[in-house]
This record gives sequence, C-alpha cells and structure tokens, in this order.
Amino acid sequence: MSEITAAMVKELREKTGAGMMDCKKALAETGGDMEAAIDWLRAKGIAKADKKSGRTAAEGLIGVSSQGTKAVVVEVNSETDFVARNDAFQELVRGIAKVAVSTDGTVEAVAAANYPASGKSVSDTIKDAIATIGENMNLRRSTALSVEDGVVATYIHNAVSDGLGKLGVLVALKSTGDKEALNAIGRQVAMHIAATAPLAIRPEEVDAAVAERERNVFIEQSRASGKPDNIIEKMVEGRMRKFFEEVALLSQAFVINPDLTVAAAIKEAEKAVGAPIEVAGMARLLLGEGVEKEETDFAAEVAAAVKG
Repeated sequence: MSEITAAMVKELREKTGAGMMDCKKALAETGGDMEAAIDWLRAKGIAKADKKSGRTAAEGLIGVSSQGTKAVVVEVNSETDFVARNDAFQELVRGIAKVAVSTDGTVEAVAAANYPASGKSVSDTIKDAIATIGENMNLRRSTALSVEDGVVATYIHNAVSDGLGKLGVLVALKSTGDKEALNAIGRQVAMHIAATAPLAIRPEEVDAAVAERERNVFIEQSRASGKPDNIIEKMVEGRMRKFFEEVALLSQAFVINPDLTVAAAIKEAEKAVGAPIEVAGMARLLLGEGVEKEETDFAAEVAAAVKG
C-alpha cells in the first residue's frame, strides 16, 4: 500500500468536502487511489459526486464560430483574467475560432492552421502574442461539429464579446426542415446543455466505465440498508434508471419547460420546423474545466517583487 501523505489527504478533502479523518481513512481503505477514495466516501454518504475543488479553474476565453452547416468551439487559456479582458487577446481568440472552422476541429489541426492576420500558424501566432502581452497562453481544447443537412446551433453563456465567453455550447441537429426554426430550437437546447452539462445525448451512449462506477457506488450504499440481495438488485436498477434520466440529454427535463423532456420538446418543435429532427452531436466547453490553478501566496509574491 502506498504511503498516505498529508498532501493526499488535503487534496481529497478539497475535492469532496469530507473531514480530514474520513479522507485519511478513505485513502487507507483504497490503497491511496484518489478516485477510489472519492467513491468510498460517496458510498458512505460522506461526499457528493459533483463536489469539486474550488481551485479547479483557469483563465482565458471560450470562442465559437460558424460557417454554413459547421461550427467550432475553442478554449484558449491565459494566466490571468486581466489578460482575458484585453482587446488584443479577445481578438486573438475570435480569430482562432474563425480559423478553426476550416479544420477538422482537433487542437493539432487548429494549431497548425494558417492565421491570416499574421501569415503564420496559429501556434506561432500565440507564441508572438505571449511575447507581446507578456503572459503565457495556450490553445487547450477545440471541437467541431457538422451536419450534411440541418444546423449546428451555438450558444455562449454570459458573453463578454461577440462569440466569446466562459462557457460555449454546440448542438448539431439533422433535419430537412426550415433552418430558421431549427436554429431556434437548437439554441434553446444549447442553453439547456449549458445549464445541465449532460454526459451523453442518449442513455445508451453514457460511457460504460462511468455507468459501472455509479452502479458500484449504488450497490455499496444499498448494502448498508441490510436488505436481501434480490431487493438490493431492484434498488440499484431503479437508481440506475434515474441516473441515466438525469445525465442523458434527451431524457432530462427541459429547463425552458420542465413539463417536457428535451426529447419531447424537440418532437414538439418538429411542427414549426416541418420535418423530423435528430440530435446528431453536442459539445460543451467550460473555461478551465479540469485544470487546477497553482496555489500561490499573493503576499509572498508581492514581498518578493519588492525585494527585487
């Protein structure tokens, strides 16, 4: 078993909100495996699944751009929010998003693509911006969606400028119907995705590993009830059905009209569109998601700067 360090206990506590002793015990029970320790705490009812560290963040901007039946969403990070509010940085992110539409949407393809304003690659243009602005930046994520016939609706939550913000969503809808009406329901679905962060479009598309992890947690929680195995099995199946309903887009209650599921709302929209609608894809990028900022002592930084 690996050594349980104070840093590991601290990290687990920040991720789950559980007490130090509970965190230490969880790590001991799971051989120091952080993810397994989180599940152990959840199974004991000590931690919630969606508890995240408050330091999990990064600065910068999310940018979206569309061209015909294709759209792209990109994340460009900076060290500080001050730079993210800089006009030059905003123009850079907006330009990168526009360039990305002509690529397959992968970070590698976008980075290698030509940036017209500089005549260089996006990667080299970012390097030049680093030298000019004096702060590290990077193209972290990029996703493109397209359809042969239909629309790719876009949404930026709390936009700071045209096509720029902290959260961007794409929704690809296949349909031969009216494109204006299709884009209207697409934007509403994109707003819903921004609010609920579904894991998949349909229940059967939820990642098998994620579903299995939830099932194992539910099994441990149900066993604590002391009920027989056949009853536990029914309890777990019921909770898994609810889990899939909560994390799959089409089965979620539509935030704009909670009396309908998203699937039902789309079905209803087919009247205005004049043709069947299929959700072909979705993408949701939240700025800094999964990136933990380095913890710094601001007072110490200032003192060091004063000393030169």
